[in-house]
Amino acid sequence: MIAELRRRTGARTGHAGTLDPFATGLLLVLSGWTTKLQPCFVGLDKRYVTDIDLSATTSTGDPEGAIVSRRDAPDADALEERLASLRGEVELPIPAASAVKIDGERAYRLARRGVEVAMPIRRSQVYALDLVGYRDGVATLDLRVSSGTYVRSIAIALDGHCRTLRRVEVGPFSVEHADPELMLAPEEALDRLPPEAQARAPMDALRRMGRT
Repeated sequence: MIAELRRRTGARTGHAGTLDPFATGLLLVLSGWTTKLQPCFVGLDKRYVTDIDLSATTSTGDPEGAIVSRRDAPDADALEERLASLRGEVELPIPAASAVKIDGERAYRLARRGVEVAMPIRRSQVYALDLVGYRDGVATLDLRVSSGTYVRSIAIALDGHCRTLRRVEVGPFSVEHADPELMLAPEEALDRLPPEAQARAPMDALRRMGRT
């Protein structure tokens, strides 16, 4: 998508947070000089909907990895106990198949070579973690989390893996209103953000918008 927009506009293009290859949903894209506003949009809370298969774990925490183990899925009561332990402030290892650098090298490259490393622990906030449905060992969850939270880490903590993952909100922006053919004016996009995010705007970008 980024490359396509760059070809179409001929402008410098960036984003405010990647999606895993298997994931779908909302991606905030910045074009031209508005890429300078990236610090305002990185760090926003995210909302996801995911299907987690609790009968098997994979090497990546998603459907692209090899199955590592199989087990009987927990009953509804046991699942709720696990979910309760993952609400609020949590500390979970970053998945091995991630872009985090370990001694200067991307973790997913090490994982592809079969190199086992102790992954860093990341502290996150899980503001909401709701069970939408549970059938045949697959739990559908609706969750709102702080920026940088790996939903795959939550799936692994539940002894399962993500079958699907869809990002439905980034801060005040919703996938329901997303349109790849429509670009928001930078002033409108910035005004939707909370004050602490707006405060991260660099001075040259603010001057460009006549706000200094």
